[in-house]
Formats: sequence, structure tokens, C-alpha cells
Amino acid sequence: MTAAAWAELVLLVASLAVSTPLLGSYMAKVYENKRAPGDRVFRPLENAIYRLCRIDPDGEQRWTTYAISLLAFSFVSVVLLYALLRLQGHLPFNPDHMKGVKPALSFNTASSFLTNTNWQNYSGESTMSFLSQMAGLAVQNFLSAAVGIAVAVALIRGLVRRRTNTLGNFWVDLTRTVIRVLLPISIVFGVVLMSQGVIQNLHATRTVTTVTGAKQSLPGGPVASQEAIKEAGTNGGGFYNANSAHPWENPNGITNFLQIFTLLMIPFALGWTFGKMVGDVKQGVALITAMFVLWLVISLVAMVFEAGGNRKLNAFGVNQHAVATQSGGNMEGKEVRFGPATSGLFASSTTGTSTGAVNSMHDSFTPLGGAAPLVNIMFGEVDPGGTGSGLYGMLVFALLSVFIAGLMVGRTPEYLGKKIQGPEMKLVVLYILFVPLAVLCFDAASVVLKTALNQLGNPGPHGLTEMTYAFTSMANNNGSAFAGLNANTDWFNTTGAIAMLVGRFLLMIPVLAIAGSLGRKQTVPASSGTFPTNGPLFATLLTGVIVIVVGLTYFPVVALGPVVEHLVGKF
Repeated sequence: MTAAAWAELVLLVASLAVSTPLLGSYMAKVYENKRAPGDRVFRPLENAIYRLCRIDPDGEQRWTTYAISLLAFSFVSVVLLYALLRLQGHLPFNPDHMKGVKPALSFNTASSFLTNTNWQNYSGESTMSFLSQMAGLAVQNFLSAAVGIAVAVALIRGLVRRRTNTLGNFWVDLTRTVIRVLLPISIVFGVVLMSQGVIQNLHATRTVTTVTGAKQSLPGGPVASQEAIKEAGTNGGGFYNANSAHPWENPNGITNFLQIFTLLMIPFALGWTFGKMVGDVKQGVALITAMFVLWLVISLVAMVFEAGGNRKLNAFGVNQHAVATQSGGNMEGKEVRFGPATSGLFASSTTGTSTGAVNSMHDSFTPLGGAAPLVNIMFGEVDPGGTGSGLYGMLVFALLSVFIAGLMVGRTPEYLGKKIQGPEMKLVVLYILFVPLAVLCFDAASVVLKTALNQLGNPGPHGLTEMTYAFTSMANNNGSAFAGLNANTDWFNTTGAIAMLVGRFLLMIPVLAIAGSLGRKQTVPASSGTFPTNGPLFATLLTGVIVIVVGLTYFPVVALGPVVEHLVGKF
């Protein structure tokens, strides 16, 4: 790798080290309803929303009521978004006269943006009207991210509270997240993006004459505003088909760095928020350490293998080293303005979170370079994960880790003073099994279905990787694509939507049930039999458990895909 690539990685880590405690502490104050910066501006807005929607901000909900509120809100959201997409041809802010979206694609897209997946089986600039982009997709970018954070906060309350049946109020948590966290970050980031050349307008597509005399169509649109929440909310849905590889979404190295930083900022900060809310910052640091180690290792794998280039070309005497006249490395499917190492860093960060934005085509990565983002998603996106989903996913693995530690060394399985018993472990097992079942079952069905196989861009192990990546991305609510699969078919639109809904709601419900179960328990004082969960030993155990569980689940399909492709050398 070049010195510039190493410098960018170091700068990114330093930036996250600064932002994590600052943003994490602020969010802890927000969710604990303490005095926080911006109260004079935000509190009147919140109170107005509470009065308009008849929400009692002091009212508390049981976990079942919290879950019902979440499901009801999500059902209404998906119905309204589906209707908007189907009817967009008859609605305003449609200067390019886009037709209504077809039923299967509307269902897939509505499910995708509802679940924070943002998987896109369409080209945004040729499919969606400006109204659909602004009032439909961008709005869901805010709301889906806020729902994830709300569930994570409810789980923290379940761990902290004693002998209580309530976990807070879903509507209050949703409102505070949007007003106090996501909107301010998105506004600032959006203005910065516009200053760097990301467009923000309502212009119809314009036909221009290039310097060579050719005709080219240039679509306009409110891009910067959607790009900001796309990254801040770990959504990933691009305004254009090329996503963050498009120069109007990601013009230069500055915006590329800011996008990587912004998509990692909130997930890492939520680990600090957890530590502050439980009254022991070291607990949060232990989780952040496990997140950081996994993210850094995967990032280095992707960066090194992409910067190293295609080893098959070495036999032909091709120089793949970085020199003054070339960036070196594997440049297939990548933007010259970013280069291979930075593209690898973006890929690992976007799949380590549930963002799914891409600034290069993962299908063109080297076999092991492409395996890095695939394995990242298979981890369940806990390194550091999506907005909220990363934290509650890591906490589920933490409960599993203390239970395993108790079995191994005879210590009492406790976490933050709460005994981890049969009811919690059954829910943990459900959480861990739902996504792999969706991924592997749909994957298995697709590889024997001729109509599905015909949509692959490549045969053999690379084709298996394309198929596996698609379902892994959808079921884990990531949304990034390997770019070699034509997924805009009735089969993939329908099965993909089901996988996205399973990966979102069949995980959130067990998490809320765990929170309700733990919240009803009394804490027990620490003893000599209590396994400490706020130090490096627990962070190491937690990291190991994640790797082992994911390895046992997915190793066969990874071995048959990218590993075989690397060994046979057909790339």
C-alpha cells in the first residue's frame, strides 16, 4: 500500500477516536433525558411533535407495547412508501416523467428502505421521481435509522433497570433520534458535500454537447441532502445507480474520506453511549474494542489484497506497483480518483456497518479482497454495525459470550449484574439463527433454480459468491451488491424482500424480548464467581465468539466461493 493509503487509515482512526466519546456522551444525555446541547432549539420542536401526535413524553411502555408500536409504525411506513412508488407517475416533482414503479420492484424497494437495507434493484436516475427520492426514500433513511437506535436504547434500559416492566417510549425515542441526532449531523454534512461539488437541485435531465461533439444526458436532483443521511444513517441507497462511485455523489478524496468517517461515526459512538448509560465507560470500551479489531482486520485484508493487484498478471510481466504514472494494484471496477486501497477501506467500512454504499464494484475485487466485505456482512455487521443494530447485535453476542464463559470455567453467567438464564439464551439462539436460515435457504434454492442461475454474471465459484453475497447483504440489511447479479426479477425481488424483513424484524423482536426479560430482574452484586466484562479479556473472548459462530455457520459456502476461486487462480 502507498504512504497516502496508510495516512488516510491513520487519520480515519484518529478522527473516530475524537468523535466517539464526544458524540457518544451527547447521545447518552439525549436518551437519559438530561440537559444536552441544543435543548433550546430541539425541545420546542419535540414538544410540538408530541402535541400534534398526542404522545405522552412521560409515558412508559412494556416491551410488548414497544414492539407493537415499532411494527405498527413500520407497517404504515411500508404501505405509504409502496403507494408512493406505484403512483409516482401521477404525482408532482417528476420533471423527467418517471412512470410508476412495477409491483414486485415497489415491494422490494419499500421493504429495503423500511429495513435500513437500501438494496436497489433499479437505477435511481432512470426509475425514481424527485418526490419518491425526497418524500419516500430519504425520509425512510431517517426513520429506519432512528428505529434501529431506539431498539438499542431499549435494550440498554433493560440491562440497567431493576424490577421494571417498562423500557421507555418508542415514539419518544424515535422523535429524539431524528430531531437531535440524525438531522443536525445530516444538515452539516449536506452543506459540506455541496461545498465540494455534490449537486442539490430540482433540475430535469439536461442534454449537453461534450467537447468531442457527442450528446450526453446529465440528470439533476436533490443529491447532497440524501447523500448525507445515506451515510449518517448507515443506509447506503444511492441517488444514482453508480452510488458513491458517481462524481456527483462523491466527487473527490475529501468527500470520500468524509463519507467513510460519517458512516462509522454513530455506530462506534453508540458503544460509548452504552458505557455512559450503564454507568461504566469501560463496559462500552470493551464492546468498542471488539468492534474496532474486527473492522481493522477486515479493512487491512481488503486494502492489502486490492493494493497488491491481480497475481495472474504478474506472469505476463505487468507492473502493478504504484508509480508516478499509475496508482497500481487492482484497478478493475474502481475510480482512479480513489485508488484500490481506499476502495478497499470504503468496502470494509460500508459492509462493517449496514450502509451498503459502494465507491467501487465488489464484483471486480480479487477473490480474497472480495471475501473481506462478504465476511464482514456475515459477522452480522457488528464491526461496528448499523445505527443501533450494530450495538444490539454486539450486546447479543456479549450475552452469548458470558454464557459460554460460565460453561467453560464454572463462573456465574451474568452481565452487568443480571443473570443470563434459559429464557434469554433461547432468544439469543433465535437471534443468531434467523438470518443464516434466510441466507442459506434462499441461496440453496437459487443455485438449483435455472431462472435464478441465468441471472448470474459469472459461472463457477465466482457466481456462487455473487449469489451468496446478494442474500447475505439483503438478510443482514446491508444493501451493497456484488454487481454481477441481475436481481431485478420477480424471484429475487420477492425472496430478497422476505429476507430483508426477516433480517430486520425477526431480530428486533427477540432483542426487545431480551430487554423486557432482563429489565424485570434484580441485579446481583459481583462476586468471585462473576466474570468481568469490562476489560481486554472479555473483549478478546467476545471477538473470538463472533468469529467462531460466524465461521461455523458460513465457512462451507465461503470455502466453495472466494476461497476456491483464489486457489484455482481464475481471476
